[in-house]
Amino acid sequence: MTRTVGVEEEYLLVDPDTGHPRAVSHVALAADPAAESTIGLTGELQREQVESATRPCTTLAEVDRELRRARSVAARAAAAAGSRLAALGTSPLAVEPTLSSSERYREMGRRFGLTVSEELTCGCHVHVAVDSDEEGVGALDRIRPWLASLLALTANSPFWQGADSGYASYRTQVWQRWPSAGPYAPFGSPAVYHDTVQAMIDTETLLDRGMIYFDARLSVQHPTLEVRVGDVCLDVDDAVLLAALVRALVETAAQAWRTGAPADPVRLELLRLAAWRAARSGVDDTLLDPCTWRPAPAADVLGRLVTHVTPALEDAGDLDEVRERLTAVLRRGTGARAQRGAADPQEAVALAVRRTSGDAG
Repeated sequence: MTRTVGVEEEYLLVDPDTGHPRAVSHVALAADPAAESTIGLTGELQREQVESATRPCTTLAEVDRELRRARSVAARAAAAAGSRLAALGTSPLAVEPTLSSSERYREMGRRFGLTVSEELTCGCHVHVAVDSDEEGVGALDRIRPWLASLLALTANSPFWQGADSGYASYRTQVWQRWPSAGPYAPFGSPAVYHDTVQAMIDTETLLDRGMIYFDARLSVQHPTLEVRVGDVCLDVDDAVLLAALVRALVETAAQAWRTGAPADPVRLELLRLAAWRAARSGVDDTLLDPCTWRPAPAADVLGRLVTHVTPALEDAGDLDEVRERLTAVLRRGTGARAQRGAADPQEAVALAVRRTSGDAG
């Protein structure tokens, strides 16, 4: 049976004239109370952003429809608050974020200081159904080498505070300020996974399990493995590609776990370097090849990823579509290249609003 997959996207709320982020999520959410139940539209850490969640989907066509519906509902809520919706990993224009009002977020602000004060980033999280914690941890251990490649595919945050950061995904650099974020070591069993999470909580550094910000984790709320490494994608097409590859990676890893195939013992230090390379250049330069841990052209590494998961893609009926979508993103580039192609950061925001609205329509 094909695993279900769902996608969460975070978006910026921006001024329709200036492009600057606006702290109006509370107004947007109040404008359409039904949106929370129909697409899971919620607030986030900062009032300049909202998050949507699709329903669990079986086919890529369903994922595509759900994402477009989610963006459409979120765009209407944004418009009701006098703003526009933009699928951007970071704001191209300077911003001083406004912390949301929940007590949990206020405590995060007290505990983490400037990390919270400056944290305004938007990611894409893909949930894939797993049958048990045993299967989930077996898959977590075996997808580690490929997570940086997924980051490269989604890179959509080249600007920070009005300047080009030099990175395709500067969101990744900002996000990894959190003490629990980024690549993780193999766990080997659910007991070790849960003991590790509890030990992290017991340090009294993190507030709760929701602050386990590994690049992939067992979901706190759902029977899923949640891959959290990506920027929010500028285009729905790229988010669908991400969902297809994540599902195939999880299925491939779960099958390897069932047969007793060992996880790649690659060290955490190399995974951090792979993530840095992916964040630096996206698909526009070299990545670290998980087959050799040496630099290779991004197109070659992503081609090897597709080869690695081809049986799972074939079983789901996704192989041809994944190849087409990957060819397209390699040809036109990710959201980072599109933003840099704009005349200036303000035009990059306007472009993102048009592309986000175009996807919604």
